[in-house]
Amino acid sequence: MQITEKFIALISHDNTLNKAQAKILELPFPPNENWKEEVLNKEILKNDANRLMLLRGKLAIKAQEQILKNYLTVLEFNNIKSKDVEKKTKTETSYSTENTNDDEEHIRIYCDGACSGNPGLAGSGLAIYSNNKNPVLLHGDFVEMGTNNIAELNALYQALLIAKQTSSENIITIFSDSKYSIDCITTWAYGWKAKGWTKKGGEIKNLELIKKTHELYERIKDLIEIKHVKGHAGIEGNELADRMAVTAIKEKTKNYEMYSYDKIEEVLNLTSY
Repeated sequence: MQITEKFIALISHDNTLNKAQAKILELPFPPNENWKEEVLNKEILKNDANRLMLLRGKLAIKAQEQILKNYLTVLEFNNIKSKDVEKKTKTETSYSTENTNDDEEHIRIYCDGACSGNPGLAGSGLAIYSNNKNPVLLHGDFVEMGTNNIAELNALYQALLIAKQTSSENIITIFSDSKYSIDCITTWAYGWKAKGWTKKGGEIKNLELIKKTHELYERIKDLIEIKHVKGHAGIEGNELADRMAVTAIKEKTKNYEMYSYDKIEEVLNLTSY
């Protein structure tokens, strides 16, 4: 949902927020004078909106913690999935519609990169699924002289950006066939950052791209899970993202554009590298 002035009035007390509320909204504590402007029109999850309203008031830290625990108990009792109660796994998986409840929103984002020559022309693509509906296909991030790793990182960054802008009560799953990009952002970046973004044995390639992608991942990692999926293995979402990455190269698409299609089979029949 989008934060409105009316909602701000519902959650604030004496024109400010308590510590738990500030944390949910990713604000410093105590909030600065312009905190209302910072959060106005921001997209948040419904569960976070509920937490913010329940936490309203000048409450002791222990009281804030207890309210959050009680809210989790309510979610668990009603068998509602939340970013706080759903355990993450990093096992390889493919998109499946088995046992999917159409009444709940399930968003899955497949991202992929392609490169004609390495280095060479590079592009990125995404396939975004919501329940059993036909996926939204995007292509973009064309780079005149790029590498396969740059294309994969660009695709992952865009997937994270879309996840950040998407309001969903359930964990959003991002699939990539690039272990390099996944490990860079979710594992290696922590060690490099601790050492001032350096590593033994030489430079960190694609450092600026890795830094901004890792920063975004850190901001939303509780809302998502990233899984590795085998590439070119007939997995629909991965294959569609691949075709979009190739389309970005062919059409030299820098800003992401939506790909119009009638049947998925038509897209799968497009050329792949």
